[in-house]
Amino acid sequence: MSQATTVDRGKWAEFFDTLSADHAGHSAAIELLGADFGDQFETERLPFAYASYDSRDDVIVIGVGGNSARFPVLLRHMIDHPTEIDFTVPEPAETDVRIVGGDGTATLLRLRPEPALPP
Repeated sequence: MSQATTVDRGKWAEFFDTLSADHAGHSAAIELLGADFGDQFETERLPFAYASYDSRDDVIVIGVGGNSARFPVLLRHMIDHPTEIDFTVPEPAETDVRIVGGDGTATLLRLRPEPALPP
């Protein structure tokens, strides 16, 4: 497992643009980590659509699904007033992003490539 790399606030928008381009369609899991409710999965194994940072509203939006008949609805997860972003690359083509919101809740976004189908 690789060491966590912190993303500077001034580069958040660029980081999420690159993440979206590199991992579009990969399998995404969104896990919430909070002191008051523990660890809870919000989504698992849905296709990753995008992630973005809006500096004007100070919000990160993660979109999953919405790209096929199998997943026709785009689900959005929003993190208001983020304070910290870091990421790790556990294996090539895999990325884990941890985002801490203004309320102290951490969101963990895990991105994995879809396994290739047999020929």
